[in-house]
Amino acid sequence: MKSTSFVKSWGAEYVAADTVRFRLWATGQDKVTLRLGGEEREMNPSGDGWFELELSQVAPGAEYNFVLADGTVVPDPASRAQKADVNGPSLVIDPTRYHWQNTEWRGRPWIETVVYEMHIGTFTPEGTFQAAIEKLPYLADLGVTMLEVLPVSQFAGNRGWGYDGVLLYAPHSAYGTPDDFKAFIDAAHGYGLSVVLDIVLNHFGPEGNYLPLLSPAFFHKERKTPWGAGIAYDVDAARRYIVEAPLYWLKEYHLDGLRFDAIDQIEDTSEKHALIEIAERIRAEIADRSIHLTTEDSRNVIFLHPRAQDGSVPLFTGEWNDDLHNAVHVFATGETHAYYQDFARQPEKRVARTLAEGFAYQGEVSPHSGKKRGVDSTGQPPVAFVDFIQNHDQVGNRAQGERLITLAGADRTRVLLAMLLFSPHIPLLFMGEEYGETNPFLFFTDFHGDLAKAVREGRAKEFEGHADYEGESVPDPNAKQTFEMSKLDWSKPGGKEGGAWLALSREMLALRQKYVVPLLADAGGNSGKIVETAEGFVAVSWTFPQGTLSIALNIGERVQPLPDQPGETIFAWPQAASELPQNAIVVRLAAGEAK
Repeated sequence: MKSTSFVKSWGAEYVAADTVRFRLWATGQDKVTLRLGGEEREMNPSGDGWFELELSQVAPGAEYNFVLADGTVVPDPASRAQKADVNGPSLVIDPTRYHWQNTEWRGRPWIETVVYEMHIGTFTPEGTFQAAIEKLPYLADLGVTMLEVLPVSQFAGNRGWGYDGVLLYAPHSAYGTPDDFKAFIDAAHGYGLSVVLDIVLNHFGPEGNYLPLLSPAFFHKERKTPWGAGIAYDVDAARRYIVEAPLYWLKEYHLDGLRFDAIDQIEDTSEKHALIEIAERIRAEIADRSIHLTTEDSRNVIFLHPRAQDGSVPLFTGEWNDDLHNAVHVFATGETHAYYQDFARQPEKRVARTLAEGFAYQGEVSPHSGKKRGVDSTGQPPVAFVDFIQNHDQVGNRAQGERLITLAGADRTRVLLAMLLFSPHIPLLFMGEEYGETNPFLFFTDFHGDLAKAVREGRAKEFEGHADYEGESVPDPNAKQTFEMSKLDWSKPGGKEGGAWLALSREMLALRQKYVVPLLADAGGNSGKIVETAEGFVAVSWTFPQGTLSIALNIGERVQPLPDQPGETIFAWPQAASELPQNAIVVRLAAGEAK
């Protein structure tokens, strides 16, 4: 892969060696001026609300803004980079100037995937792309194969999860430059690691979003999301902005895939849904390497994740399986508040069903919502589901940001981690999970003034009435200490306890690649079976053309007899035996015995 430039419909684009076309859609403005290098030039209306201006002798790194008729100065909504914050000048970027080193990289097969979810700002003490590069040998040695980076599109302030981005095409300046992000991806490829980016196409953050001022038609006033007005995906210019963004990140940054956030909030009445158009264009335009696309969707749907007869993926590759997490959480902690009430009754059966069939809810009524949720997922291949026992969302949306190890204890969490890593679903680890990190991951922002006050008070109110929480005890999201507390403690992997956790994680990941991954190449649907459940106990098996995989685990107080599992033991904790004591697991494999 050579250095490439994706030509966007919006923004500043080099159309010749030193000539840049500036383009903005601003139906709410009669006049727009480009401020470039201290000089101002009026832009030319070109129809349908578009303004354009083409200028020569524009050097990479030049600062620019758009100035509206009333004197308001705004950044480019399609900025490739910001000089500093989200409200300041945008920078002209020549994306072809980065010299890629690992030009032969073509990605890794999906069946090999073990995802490592990471937040750049808290992954290292420095919180930058460059600092993260230094940890790549560690991640490669760990045995993960894919790095999933939380959203990096420019958001307000320096600190945040990234889900309040407002400049969809610009890497967050506090993390580094566009070339720094490219260098991180490039270096990861050199270590055999894929990199995917979490991308938010369902809303914009509350600060630095000038699109309503520029073009009110970008949003549907009558449609709402949990975060504000719904985007008008059926309006051509807005649709281009949204649909081109995934292609831009994949092509210009050589990413290996994308995770699409909360797609149930992407409401599109167009003849072809924007998500379908995005997936089809990606498949058609990037055919020379492996691209993996995953979705987060509370509806438990499968229509976006079909498989062709040859097993290829025409649209999206897999879906985040919140049901597995939620069932495991109740199973391990006993918490049943909020959406966990859907898993309160016999959680071991919910865990078993998600492992064997995909979703726990396949059309049944959710006690939490009172509505039917989900569809039959038994026909989906196991690799259509991305499973996790913790992630940024489920940890960070607790008032105190506790990880599972803090809530359920190390012994129980260790067994559940083994279950995750030996399941034929695609496993996801949340950064630090591999060595038993106990630092919290809190909700943090970097807002100021009235917005900071609103977020602080809203966060406290969110947890009023929750068991064991008092509103005043919820950490202030805007306090820098809240952010600092959420950083990984890199002294722990070198310690006795963390080192032992890390060694076990490495062992399990190596065993997964050796024994489980070969089963997945032709693993189809209807392969899982619930063998047995009891309080604290789950036994499941999967039958594939290449063999039968079985898992039995016990986190209950009562010793459980080990069910009849064919084949040889490939992993056991704490040791193989004819019965399972509390906090124990046995994984067995019978190769070639599928019938």
